[in-house]
Amino acid sequence: MTRLVLLRHGRTAWNLELRAQGHADVPLDALGELQAKAVAPVLASYRPVALWSSDLARARQTAACVAAETGLEPVLDARLREFDVGRHRVGLTIDEYAAAHPQEHAALVAGDWGAIPGRETDQDVLDRFLPALASYVGALGEDETGVVVSHGAALRVATAAFLGWPAEMAAGLGGLDNCGWVELERSASSWHGGAPRWRLRAWNRVAG
Repeated sequence: MTRLVLLRHGRTAWNLELRAQGHADVPLDALGELQAKAVAPVLASYRPVALWSSDLARARQTAACVAAETGLEPVLDARLREFDVGRHRVGLTIDEYAAAHPQEHAALVAGDWGAIPGRETDQDVLDRFLPALASYVGALGEDETGVVVSHGAALRVATAAFLGWPAEMAAGLGGLDNCGWVELERSASSWHGGAPRWRLRAWNRVAG
């Protein structure tokens, strides 16, 4: 079977403090580095042939650990970035954001993300993320595995859309832990004789 492994980056200090990161270039903290080093040999055991990563520091550093175990050179791709949360949201906790920008916070709570200056909607993210996944899948041969290092919220909506699920099912997946990963697989044939399709084999697996 052909397999795509989608890995969330390790922890950052802003993750710990519940601060929105978006496109901010926040590095891994000490625990995040340990998480990345722990997951790397597990993913290496899948014998991946390709490694793609968001170009943001927290993903790059996580991908570097996977690269050290697999011997693969990470291909950086800005299409794999997290949601752009808007310049007023970056670096703030939800309480700080509500106090500093109450109108934007109200729009966030209401799900009216288009009303928040600079914030990406689900569709904005899918418009860049899905073509990236399609290109990776096209580069994989039968029975080959590729690893993608990205970000939690972007991976959640992209996974559901990639599988052809209704948008509301993305929320049902829940969040990914730091260095939690997703396994998507495509068999050579389906049990009912139809064309092979991608399926979700695992969600939020963690090392250890």
